[in-house]
Amino acid sequence: MCTTCGCGHGEVKVEGEGHSHTHGHHHHHDHGHDHDHHHHHVDAQGDLHFGHGESGTHVPGMSQSKIVQIEQDILSKNDHLAWHNRDDLSRAGVLALNLVSSPGSGKTTLLARTAQDLGERFPVAVIEGDQQTAMDADRIRETGARAIQVNTGKGCHLDADMVRRAIGQLEPEEGSVLFIENVGNLVCPAGFDLGEAAKVVILSVTEGEDKPLKYPDMFRAAKYMILNKADLLPYVPFDVDTCVEYARRINPGIKVLQLSALTGEGLEAWYSVIEAERVLAQVRLTAGE
Repeated sequence: MCTTCGCGHGEVKVEGEGHSHTHGHHHHHDHGHDHDHHHHHVDAQGDLHFGHGESGTHVPGMSQSKIVQIEQDILSKNDHLAWHNRDDLSRAGVLALNLVSSPGSGKTTLLARTAQDLGERFPVAVIEGDQQTAMDADRIRETGARAIQVNTGKGCHLDADMVRRAIGQLEPEEGSVLFIENVGNLVCPAGFDLGEAAKVVILSVTEGEDKPLKYPDMFRAAKYMILNKADLLPYVPFDVDTCVEYARRINPGIKVLQLSALTGEGLEAWYSVIEAERVLAQVRLTAGE
């Protein structure tokens, strides 16, 4: 997990803030003798597997118990902030969706079209997560939606604190939909709750149908899986049924949508999902009152 991989967040920058924050992972250089250097598994083929320890990960020079301790501490702090984000969003009747994918899935194209189409029905706000540049936020703003860029520096995912700060800058309207476009990565964002109502994993048909098996934590955490670029199915060796079977093997309850952000195929079904989730957010708001 990225809490101990050493990627760090560097200088996190949230548009509109007067200064940048250093909000990174805790880097521990434990050079004691409890190293667990050889905590891995070699299978019959000679392949090396480093995810068999107590923590499910491997850090050179760090024991499994130390890794677990660090991860629990970081995730506990993150989950506490995520709880506050979720409570604040619920009180405002704001639906927050966390969009996750590999780079190149068409996530920003889908989000831009979604923001433009749904902006005519209700307020839309967007938090854009990237390591550098504000290009994607600029692209979203061109649709008329309000957007703010969060640059994570060397960080490979958004966390609840970054989202909290971005929400403070955006101040999404009551009853709006907040889309959070996470940094392109199918590993680290899986473990970080941002306070969203649901994670939506986007998989392009130009990728392999085995992605759910390769990145099970993400597909297990997602409520929805979108198969994007469906217009390319006649031209690529992608087996939709196999991909869906793999995803449901990991997460039997995952809901699957097939669409093309380019041609518009399947978009209304996606919009219906958003509308339904938005109604649930309004119900929670009414119940809270």
